[in-house]
Amino acid sequence: MLEFLYEYGLFMAKSVTWVLAIGAVVALVAGTAMRQKRGEDRLEVEDLGAGLRRQQQRLQLASAANDNERKALKQQFKQQAKNEKKAEETGKRLYVLDFKGSMDAHEVNGLSREITGLLQLAREGDEVLLNLESGGGVVHGYGLGAAELARLKAKGLHLTVAVDKVAASGGYMMACVAERIIAAPFAIVGSIGVVAQLPNFNKFLKSKDIDVELHTAGQYKRTLTLFGENDDEGRAKFREELEVIHRRFKDFIAENRPALALDEVATGEHWLATDARELGLVDELMTSSDYLLAASADKRVIRLHYQPKQTIKDKLGKAVEAGVSRGLMKLVEAGQRPFG
Repeated sequence: MLEFLYEYGLFMAKSVTWVLAIGAVVALVAGTAMRQKRGEDRLEVEDLGAGLRRQQQRLQLASAANDNERKALKQQFKQQAKNEKKAEETGKRLYVLDFKGSMDAHEVNGLSREITGLLQLAREGDEVLLNLESGGGVVHGYGLGAAELARLKAKGLHLTVAVDKVAASGGYMMACVAERIIAAPFAIVGSIGVVAQLPNFNKFLKSKDIDVELHTAGQYKRTLTLFGENDDEGRAKFREELEVIHRRFKDFIAENRPALALDEVATGEHWLATDARELGLVDELMTSSDYLLAASADKRVIRLHYQPKQTIKDKLGKAVEAGVSRGLMKLVEAGQRPFG
């Protein structure tokens, strides 16, 4: 009897779990569909400086020795608020942008929208901090990203790029546009080079008696192919094209950071920021958090974030991606556990 009740209870628990899971998915889809009808792309604005000040005040109040000290602090905070309100109209502002780039650099679209909004708000003397994280990717995508950042300098805004983790290859192409690059000590910087690779299935297809015909107009319309038979002339032309891109890359770096010894740093190598500073790739060792904390003392710190309208497909895709990532991380962690 007890065994039956146990099995029955377990069955009911599983059933309820499945019902709740299905209900959650239905609610997510329905809610997303409703928001999709009335939603639109938007540019979100957040006062980071105010958030940091509120945090500081809460910490000071929590650590006050007695009620009298807390009362004095509250009076002090009121006066600070009045002074800050007066200073907001004429005081300097620091705008914060975040860019985490992928291989295809599709995030540049959002960055472009953020920069356009920033230029509509900014005044002479304002500054911009870009938190940048990217290991690089397609040339045209990161080239556009660098051109978008150049819009800020063209309007006379001082641009600082902060690298907490990595700014390599196309990521460094974007970073070098800034007047100042700061980086955490163990951030990865550099990789001023060009790489391209593709598989070729021609031998496999031939082994299966499959022929591939490739017809082009123009001698170099195709140099290397996935399925056709590649030749030395095509390979040589492909390498020539890579060298041209690398030369343009180096020219761009030299234009933005003329003090760099290009022959020494444009080898495709990457360095930790501590070494990159010695080479001139980085100006100062500092995290973005330190920079923001210092700036909030005398500037109004405002973050801009472009939020595109998300479809049901986007929502579900992100949920699946997050689930897969968590699963992979658990497998890695399990593989790293010592036996015992």
